[in-house]
Amino acid sequence: MKTIVSLAIAVSLGACSIFSSDETEQPAELVDFDEEFSLVRNWTVNVGDGQGRRYNRLQPIIAGDTIFAASENGEVNAIDKNTGEVLWRERTGETITGGVGVGGNMVLLGTRDARVFALEQSSGDLLWETSVSSEVLAAPASDGRVVAVQTIDGRLIALDPVDGRQRWVYQTTVPALSLRGNSKPVISGNLVIAGFSSGMVSGVDVGSGALVWEERIAVPQGRYDIERIIDIDGDPIIDGNVVYMGSYQGNLMGLDVQSGRIVWGLPGSTYHNLALGLGNIYWVDNFSHVYAVQNNTERTVWENDSLRLRRTTGPATFNNFVAVADFEGYLHILSQIDGRFVARTRVDRNGVRAPIVTEGRRIYVYGNSGRLSAYSLP
Repeated sequence: MKTIVSLAIAVSLGACSIFSSDETEQPAELVDFDEEFSLVRNWTVNVGDGQGRRYNRLQPIIAGDTIFAASENGEVNAIDKNTGEVLWRERTGETITGGVGVGGNMVLLGTRDARVFALEQSSGDLLWETSVSSEVLAAPASDGRVVAVQTIDGRLIALDPVDGRQRWVYQTTVPALSLRGNSKPVISGNLVIAGFSSGMVSGVDVGSGALVWEERIAVPQGRYDIERIIDIDGDPIIDGNVVYMGSYQGNLMGLDVQSGRIVWGLPGSTYHNLALGLGNIYWVDNFSHVYAVQNNTERTVWENDSLRLRRTTGPATFNNFVAVADFEGYLHILSQIDGRFVARTRVDRNGVRAPIVTEGRRIYVYGNSGRLSAYSLP
């Protein structure tokens, strides 16, 4: 059975043991700067209890003109992304730990009790529900042909999008200890691509579940289990023929989508998504330092360490900026050019853990308390 360690605890211990960080070091105080503009708040909607009491990172997702968001206590909202109007709200009564996914006219959710739910996008009506092997900590994915779900016991499961019936299961080895989280599968062409807590990335055939390729992007090192944690918890990012992923206490890598061949790599430790923009790869390390690395090279374009230990989200890019949010609920906007701060606003006093969603000139931030807010550039 897999032993799950709270992400915050694991990172703290990992930083201490691997990087010899002083465990008494406090999060950095925010530094003043001359704001270049103020973000405009367009709307705010409250979604249940937000991230709840566990270390959830329930990320909203956009489909067309609608943004979907779910809370740990089972509330699911469909919201007009432009106006903030709530189109429908469903209370499932479930403890949601994996969400939200969309595809094939479905809204997809995973639960603590090893259930997967599919709701109809336009109405919120239940289409089907089914049981899987264990808790779901990442959003299910679908392209209409299949629903792909990763569970904490190391399984990648394909479900029929019509009725939720299981089609196939791909199973991996589970390490003794893991961060609390999973990587969301992505579907590209004939492959389902997923990263696992073993530090492996696999490309699996959509139709049969047969392994097409696998690649290790992290190798466990150290004497103790806590030192050997190499989870891939950030979601794969596909750009053209390359899928980008990072691992905790491992590496950042770009792999060829069809073959799994390594086309780019860099030592680094992260449990967040990566982001792309202006020819750079942006990433946030265990200490909440924000980096820009020139794509296909190891050259660091800039580093911003002013948010050290503030438990920031992963980076999200929009326009010419990079956005991250932190444990005190501040949304920070950095320049993609040189990493300087250009704007800041507080969005939720309970903090922000969920990855930020961006589209065009707008940013959607889902705070821990359940406040989902849309901001735009002036």
